[in-house]
Amino acid sequence: MNCNVGGIDRILRIVAGAALIALAVMGIVGPWGYIGVVPLLTGLIKFCPAYTLLGIKTCDAGDAKAS
Repeated sequence: MNCNVGGIDRILRIVAGAALIALAVMGIVGPWGYIGVVPLLTGLIKFCPAYTLLGIKTCDAGDAKAS
């Protein structure tokens, strides 16, 4: 997998995903908040399948290979 999520995009995904999951656990937003798993995982692995389909790449050229 090539990296296509970088920098600020990655941080925002992790924060938003964790916030949605936390809100779901606290019962504030309901079960749909567990969809936060998607942005959390894509931020952690630096790869978004939707970005591949749309041809978007927000990571630097030096981050071409994901860990």
